[in-house]
Amino acid sequence: MKKIYSIVAFAMAALCLTSCSDFLDQKSESEQSTETTYESPYYTGLVVNKIYGLMSRDYTYSQVIPIIWGANTDTELIDGLGTAVETASERGVMNYRMSETFWARIGDWWKDYYDIIEYCNLVISGVRNSELYKSGSASDKKAMGQYLGEALTLRAMMYLDIIRMWGNVPMKFEPTQPDLSNAYLGKTDRDVIMDQLMTQLEEAIELLPWADAATNYTTERVTKGYAKALYAQVALTRAGYAIREDQESKTKLAEGYEKAPYSDDVFMTLRPSQSVREGLYKKAAVQLADIINSGRHALNPSYKDEWYQLNQLVLDKAYRENIFEVPNLHNVTGELGYTVGKRMNGITTDWGYGNSSGKLKTTATLWYSYDPADTRRDITCAVTQYQQDGENTAEKFIGNAPFGIYIGKWRPEWMSEAWLSQNKAASAKHMTGINTVRMRYAQVLLYYAECLNEIVGPDATLANAGTSMTARQALADVHTRAFEDKSAAQTYVDNLASDKDGFREAIMQENAWELTGEGFRKFDLIRWGVLAQKIANMKKEYNEKCTTWDQYVHYKASSTNPNYVDMSTCVYDNNKTMDGYQDATWFGFADDTKKEGNTQWSTNLPRISEGLVGTTIDGTIGTPVNIAKQAVKNRYILPFTTKMIADANGALVNSYGY
Repeated sequence: MKKIYSIVAFAMAALCLTSCSDFLDQKSESEQSTETTYESPYYTGLVVNKIYGLMSRDYTYSQVIPIIWGANTDTELIDGLGTAVETASERGVMNYRMSETFWARIGDWWKDYYDIIEYCNLVISGVRNSELYKSGSASDKKAMGQYLGEALTLRAMMYLDIIRMWGNVPMKFEPTQPDLSNAYLGKTDRDVIMDQLMTQLEEAIELLPWADAATNYTTERVTKGYAKALYAQVALTRAGYAIREDQESKTKLAEGYEKAPYSDDVFMTLRPSQSVREGLYKKAAVQLADIINSGRHALNPSYKDEWYQLNQLVLDKAYRENIFEVPNLHNVTGELGYTVGKRMNGITTDWGYGNSSGKLKTTATLWYSYDPADTRRDITCAVTQYQQDGENTAEKFIGNAPFGIYIGKWRPEWMSEAWLSQNKAASAKHMTGINTVRMRYAQVLLYYAECLNEIVGPDATLANAGTSMTARQALADVHTRAFEDKSAAQTYVDNLASDKDGFREAIMQENAWELTGEGFRKFDLIRWGVLAQKIANMKKEYNEKCTTWDQYVHYKASSTNPNYVDMSTCVYDNNKTMDGYQDATWFGFADDTKKEGNTQWSTNLPRISEGLVGTTIDGTIGTPVNIAKQAVKNRYILPFTTKMIADANGALVNSYGY
């Protein structure tokens, strides 16, 4: 129903999987030698399709970005905690135990990103120099302009992500020359890059169409709405905290940047001055207000239905809540639902080949933070798994695994019949085809609430923003959608703090309830300057509350399948059994004496994000574990590996104590 465009994209992607491995040298001889490519909308479109195809690889938006690099936060954890945490894998990286000498895959991430940037550069340069674009017919100029807008937006998306992974990176906005004279570039201040990205996105916004059912221009391509939302995302990142290189730290501080309360003294965590931040918030608010006013995007009234459609491989053309989805194709690309999602533990009669569902988990502290009436809780937190039990597939609770709750936004019972048929016949991993969402309308509303709160507070409007919506009203739209009792949900919002600081905390909490597991929260916590604090507070909360939480859950079988759980019947208490119910262990302990011998408390809890916050569990942020060189506060930034540095011919150097 929706995958015609995707098939073209992936057919083109297959042509570009053998790109050169040299640093930033992603030149395709066939493309750069074809003089007529950018004098034809058709051929230009094929190159643009190739960009989308490249975005579906494992090291970009099929696995790394949505699943791996979004961990660790206070609500999202990489698996393999405790003594299994090693540096030479994603489990070490996402627990912030990093060095420049291990895990070569970091360099693969880097290469694949600059591969995409190179193709964006080819399109941008090709269209700008095209006679067809300069003096062709109105329809040709419009088509070529749209491709230019797509390439500018996708390049901005790539750069925002690599900045958030590596900090200062090479700014390369032109195709690689045949003599490689512009291939080996040093790092550019991330602020300079983001300023350029915002300027380029302003151009892209004018060139791109809105998503439109009538023209079948769907959210599997970047649109005017996504370019505006991405502009706001870049602006908010530019306004936020970031860890800085050593000499840069001193320069920025002298320019009026503000130092975070929790900061390294050499590699400082800084943000721009208040006046600069306010200007960026206003620019972002205007773009976000345009999206809100356009009527092109809205919240699906059902949070569940939005995820159900995504699992079904069906584009939501009624609400278009997902403003941009990276297109995947069933049995070709897409790790969502396999590497993350509700667990299928082994081969089962109902679902076929089991998934790994292992990389990313959420926590009992998040589960307990939800109002029980919040429909997002049981969608986000999958506390059961499917496994074979004799001749039948059974649904079982995961037990007392407070850091091992599966992300339930992707689950087999919501996936398509085509996937189920294939999975029952499968004997090895195959791709789900579920699209990777890069922006939701809920984020637009939360970004808008944040901007207005920072400028005028929760309950005032912003002049010239184009809408009378307040920050509180925007947050209310997100929050109340998740409840059947809208009045009670609205009362919660009405009673939130009326000061900026208090309302900012409410936005941070709503962000957790709404977005956990989607790969966004980490970067918001970083720019808010609270990543380490939130993780430390999560560890403290578990330590304090695990002896007050219920030890058991009592439940009844589903009316449609006696081997499955009816989650609406669950009762939680400290009684081991309950008449008329089946019973399973839950997340609590009887008392403090039970902690010492329990792996979750004694081993796993201290090791969570130990490279960032240390191993203390009392809420203080301890000295990070010394893995390679000196420990650095807030060191979430990835290193350049030794091979990356070698491939760069010395143009790259590490910082941040690597």
